[in-house]
Order: sequence, then structure tokens, then C-alpha cells
Amino acid sequence: METPWFDKRHVSGVRPGDHGWLAYTGPEERDRVIGPFVREGLETNEKVVYITDVPAEHLPGLQPRHRLDVDALVRSGRLRVISRQDACLDRGGAFEPAKMADTIGREVDAAFEQDFRAARVTTDYSWLLHEPGPAGLRRMLGCEHRVGDAVSPSTMAMAVCQIDSRACTPDQLIALRDTHEVLVEVNPEFYDGILKIVRTFDPDGLRVEGELDAARHSVFAEQLSRVRPGGSVHLDMSGLGFIDLGGLHLLAKHATRLPAEASLVLDHLSPNVKSVIETVGWHRLPGLARGRELPETEGIA
Repeated sequence: METPWFDKRHVSGVRPGDHGWLAYTGPEERDRVIGPFVREGLETNEKVVYITDVPAEHLPGLQPRHRLDVDALVRSGRLRVISRQDACLDRGGAFEPAKMADTIGREVDAAFEQDFRAARVTTDYSWLLHEPGPAGLRRMLGCEHRVGDAVSPSTMAMAVCQIDSRACTPDQLIALRDTHEVLVEVNPEFYDGILKIVRTFDPDGLRVEGELDAARHSVFAEQLSRVRPGGSVHLDMSGLGFIDLGGLHLLAKHATRLPAEASLVLDHLSPNVKSVIETVGWHRLPGLARGRELPETEGIA
């Protein structure tokens, strides 16, 4: 299996020089990534630049429930909300990649002159994919290369480029992803150095990494109970190296609480965990369903 050349990083781990990529599956995932990206910048000596036509008070991390004085942040220069017309459109309203790169460069230079520690930049490019034909994608790819050239060598700038994955074909997503060095995802729900639990959105569920032993049953059960999709819950267990029998019974117990037509689906089981389950017997774990195999074993009987 080919090793991906890009890094996957939790949003709080994004740092200067990162040209990050978020292909979100819905508003919840977008808000849980971009919200912390924006707020963490504003809580430190960093400048936040958001290129959008959406009013500031409706943006992730800036909504009324976050209790931030958005007007004061704008006046102080810590927050810059720039319209698409000012940032990246020509006089006729067409997207101009070079103008976007110039805007980002200008804002980063200004952040340096204003003595900010760093500049965080984000925008959502999904609107470009509504253009007929391949023009929107071509312009977006051209822009991403320019932004990457501006951000990647920087000791001050970091960017997260957003795209609604539902607006793209698989080929478009791959082409856009490959213009970035960092794939950005939500922060872990829990991580203590031994067990890591990360929320997933497509499909709904959790990614579980490390070891699930008796000392961590309660925290895992709590996080599992917070996932409330309309149907089955998926657990990506590709990074789980160990689970004890109590953990298996915890999974089976949770599965019985799901709606009658739903299951707790175990995806990408590692060989160690798969061996434990097969020893116990799937028939003794009602409500659990076999999900997708790890890529290197898919299709093998």
C-alpha cells in the first residue's frame, strides 16, 4: 500500500508554514474544525483573516454563543473579514487566483508589521465548483498552487482551505487534496497518550487508536454515547492495537441501544483486534457488524 505524502493534523496542531486542507461533509464538521482554528488564533497574539461573503457573526467560531466582541476584534485588527470581491474577484466578478495570492501576501505582511505572532487564513472555495464545466476547478487548482507557494515557506502564515466534499466528484477531491501538504481534522475527543478517540463524520462515528483497556472503558463509553446519528454508528479501528474482553462487551452493550435497524459497525479492524473478536465469536456480540476491511486485506477471502 502506498504511503500518503501529506500529513494529517488535528486543527490545534496547525502551525506556520502549513497549507492545510479541509474537505468537510457538513456544517458540524466544518464548524468543529474552522471554529477552533479561528478562536485559537484570536485567543493568542495572532491575526485571523477570513475571506468570505458571510457576515462575521455567522462564521464558525464567531457566532453569538461564543460570546466574542466581533466588532472590537475587527477594530483592533486581530480579525479581518474580507469579501470575495475585495480579495479575489476582478471587476467583472470573475475569480482571479493571482489576486487571492496577493491578498494573502499583503495580509501576512501587515500582520508582521503589526507585531502579530502569526497570521491564520481561511476561505471556502466550494462556490467555485458551481461554475459550469471545468473552469472553476482549473482556477481553484491554480489558486491553491499560488497560495501554497506563499504559505509553505512562511514562518508566520498558516492556511486552511475549505471545500464542501458533497460539491465535488472523487477525482476533483483528489486533485484538490494533492495541492496541499496537510489534511486538517477535528481535535480528538480524548487523548491520554494511550487511547485516542476522534469524531468522524463520513460515516458518523469515531476513530479509535491505541489501546482500549479497563482503565479507559468509562471515557470510551461516554464518547460513544455522544454520537447520535440517524442510523448505524461506525468505528474506525485501524489504529486500535488492543482491546480487552470488557471493551468488546461494552461495544455489544452499546449496540443493543441503537435503533432496531441500526448496527455498531466495526471498520478497518487491525489483525490483533480482529483475532480477539474471532476468538470470542461474532455470534456472542449481538448488534456488532463487520465493516470495511483494511485496504491491504480488502477483497481477500
